[in-house]
Amino acid sequence: MGATDNQGSFLNRISIRRNQVVSMDGNHEQELEDLEHFQKHVADRFSDLLSPPEDCPSDPILSIAWVRKLLDVFLCCEAEFKAVLLMGRDPSQISKAPLDRLVPEFLDRVVKALDICNAVSHGIESVRHFQKLAEIAVSALEQRPLGDGQVRRAKRALHSLLTGMAVEDKEGGGNKATERTWSFGRRQGVSAPSKDRAVGHFRALSWGMSKGWSAAKQIQAMSSNLVAPKGNEASGLAQPVYIMSTIMVFVMWMLVAAIPCQERTGLMTHLPVPRNLSWPQSMIGIQEKIAEEWKKKEKKGSAGLLEEMQRMEKLGQSLIEFSDSFQFPAEAEKLEEVAAQVAELVESCRRMEEGLVPLQMQIRELFHRVVRSRTEVLEVLDQGGKPSAPIM
Repeated sequence: MGATDNQGSFLNRISIRRNQVVSMDGNHEQELEDLEHFQKHVADRFSDLLSPPEDCPSDPILSIAWVRKLLDVFLCCEAEFKAVLLMGRDPSQISKAPLDRLVPEFLDRVVKALDICNAVSHGIESVRHFQKLAEIAVSALEQRPLGDGQVRRAKRALHSLLTGMAVEDKEGGGNKATERTWSFGRRQGVSAPSKDRAVGHFRALSWGMSKGWSAAKQIQAMSSNLVAPKGNEASGLAQPVYIMSTIMVFVMWMLVAAIPCQERTGLMTHLPVPRNLSWPQSMIGIQEKIAEEWKKKEKKGSAGLLEEMQRMEKLGQSLIEFSDSFQFPAEAEKLEEVAAQVAELVESCRRMEEGLVPLQMQIRELFHRVVRSRTEVLEVLDQGGKPSAPIM
């Protein structure tokens, strides 16, 4: 609640203040204050992700619940960024150097982020397929008495599960395990108004990923020209553009690391988070934790760092070992051990059942939010050379 309250007061303050007539000196001081608040809110939100307050429930990093909190943080930061950049501002300010270069670069990152959202959504469909295979194995292994037939059925499902995870990791969210059932961009029976042509463009642009598309290269392209502003630019609008660009690259990087995605080789080398600034320190802490997990993943060859998937993979391997050595009737002690592992697998399936569809809907919301914001910024850039009232 605290973050939401802070955001509401922050947006209201910007809206009220920028509708007041102020001197140029006063306006500059207010700009600096807005920037300081924005940076503090970014730092606080990512700090809560890394080390949650004691009165808040703590979820493992890269669990489904944690990834959903990460997306909430992105949406809050995006709303504040748009207010800092656009609300109550003369459009001509956005068209001046260095923003005339930085804003188009930011919008290009948005397009690449949309592609990643589609790829990640497809990857979630794969995870849901893995969940169904795990549920088949659970159903078989919960039978009593446990016989050869049930164990063989569980083994087939678990073998398909682990094979599918290996394929997803090597080939990355292709059509091996599942077909995409929906896309962010298309809604049957709804035609876009003419003023929403930019949104319609994305409906066509983001429908599918080409065979040679690479999530890692997409992240690399997003971060290739991402440079912190220096000198006077560090206290101007170049700074929030840089901060939001860094947040966007970071969140897309996290999604690609967590969810099976097409071609992730070299992913860990494409995230330049600045270490000499205060606001991204918690991002760096999260990045270091993920890098450690990624090193383990590369050794094991597992698919994605999503906590529920890693647990499912570990349990699947153990239960296959049990099925390989199974002889009827099984020893009571061994059955107790297997029952405990099956209970853990049930818990992982429950978390997936409760969390994957809301996560997918959240990514859809993020997709449409940044499309709308991109359209708004493009409209402001178009107005930049024309006399106009500030954006309300």
